Amino acid sequence: MLRKLFAVPAVIGLAAPLLLAGCDSGSGSGGDGGGALVVGTTDTVTASAGNPAPLDPAAGYDTGSWTLIGNTYQTLVRLPRTGTEPQPDAARTCGFTDTLGEQYRCTLRGGLTFSDGRPLTAHDVKFSVDRMLAIHDPGGPAALLSDIDKVETPDDSTVVFHLKDPDATFPLKLTTPAAAIVDSREYASGKLHPGYRVTGSGPYTLKSLVPGDRAVLVRNPRYKGSATLHNSRVELRFFSSSAAMEKALKAGTIDVMSRTMTPDQISRYTQGADPQVKLTEAAGTQTNFLVFDPADPVAGQQAVRRAAAALVDRQALTRDVYRRTTDPLYSIVPQGITGHTNAFYDPALPDLQRARQLLTSARLTTPVALTLSYSTTHYGEATAAEFAALKRQLENGGLFRVALQGVPDWNTYRAGYQAHRYQVYGLGWYPDFPDPDNYLAPLFGPGGSLGPAATTPALQQLIAGSRQQPKRADAAADLEQAQRLVADGATVLPLWQGKQYLAARDAIGGTEWAMNASSVTQFWELGRGQSD
Repeated sequence: MLRKLFAVPAVIGLAAPLLLAGCDSGSGSGGDGGGALVVGTTDTVTASAGNPAPLDPAAGYDTGSWTLIGNTYQTLVRLPRTGTEPQPDAARTCGFTDTLGEQYRCTLRGGLTFSDGRPLTAHDVKFSVDRMLAIHDPGGPAALLSDIDKVETPDDSTVVFHLKDPDATFPLKLTTPAAAIVDSREYASGKLHPGYRVTGSGPYTLKSLVPGDRAVLVRNPRYKGSATLHNSRVELRFFSSSAAMEKALKAGTIDVMSRTMTPDQISRYTQGADPQVKLTEAAGTQTNFLVFDPADPVAGQQAVRRAAAALVDRQALTRDVYRRTTDPLYSIVPQGITGHTNAFYDPALPDLQRARQLLTSARLTTPVALTLSYSTTHYGEATAAEFAALKRQLENGGLFRVALQGVPDWNTYRAGYQAHRYQVYGLGWYPDFPDPDNYLAPLFGPGGSLGPAATTPALQQLIAGSRQQPKRADAAADLEQAQRLVADGATVLPLWQGKQYLAARDAIGGTEWAMNASSVTQFWELGRGQSD
């Protein structure tokens, strides 16, 4: 059975209204019969020397970490079931208090506590933000809050954010785990919180986590927010492969398959291969792309990047490798997001003659040697086939000689590209929040992850200018020009845009609400026997 959700979380209207909390505290449980609800995933959450604190909001910055952080910590506001307008969670009200969009004030709900019973006050909110910015972990999400100049707490229930510049996207940034509230009495201000201990105020508490096996979450009876729980206990099972995860679903040892399903699995469940399993498809804003390290002497040459871009056949990738479970992508900003434009599109692509002219004009000897690196596990098992196809496409015509390097361990892979060890490498981008800014600023803005060589003052000026438009459609011209500059530089080569899928036993409800616009699975939406 296939259930399709076509609503794309695309356009935000006014980004600065006053947000008002409803009367429902959200702490109730809508049903917990049948024991723990068991969700399978191929994501990994593992502490290591390079990533000692995967569940610390100051450090965790991948889908596995963010899923657990988003279910156990609380933010002032959160994304709603539908649309993109933030709604209060730990806050009772939030809104801009000036016309420029530089001052944002939130009033907390009454009676907030952490899971250990300690009171949660405005001081903890300020501490959490100040701590995030002070630690500024190189692999963490601190850049999302970098526009904050200072945080004030006039009293225990009021938080005032003063921004360096106008930023209409700021309320959306507060929905992310980067703005998760930590206990100021338990978390050190200047260092990470190692291991797997979590003290939050979110819908669940983390009872246990065994890397490679499972994480156990139980309903937090002290949670006061806007989410309504439809279960009282969730087990997140970690699998080494999508095949093993599917085997567990068929055997009934898990109730839900989440990230990452293979194209073959999606295709079979779409066709109704198992009448007891329903597949929910939601429009997704995940993007996958190649990054050409601008510091590399070969990949750093614009002619090399443009020639590679001329040879890539996105249609073939989505048709032959992903079996049309993804869509070709011709911009760094995906379709369905305000301001998207097909900056990389040309009906003549792939174009061998153009690629040859680019390399010849740059006086480069062919074949140009490139090594393409990729994670063999993090983005799904189809990644190996995708990179094999990219190798064939780039070597067509003899212009490139391509070597492939698959890296099994995600922490090793992440440390490698951050240290510029890879010439060309694959990345997937799961949006932190559903706005075009989030596809541009983290890569090309000041302090962007690709470094200063990947951006220009003109590009950064366009990004900053777009943030001044509360009505995001009014920023479309700046956003489109920014995408054209990205295509001109070709440091990043967009490949495809993904959808979101969950496969669940027929008795499980809530799957259509469980996948939010930031690709985080909201466990509280899942339940047995509930009405969909």
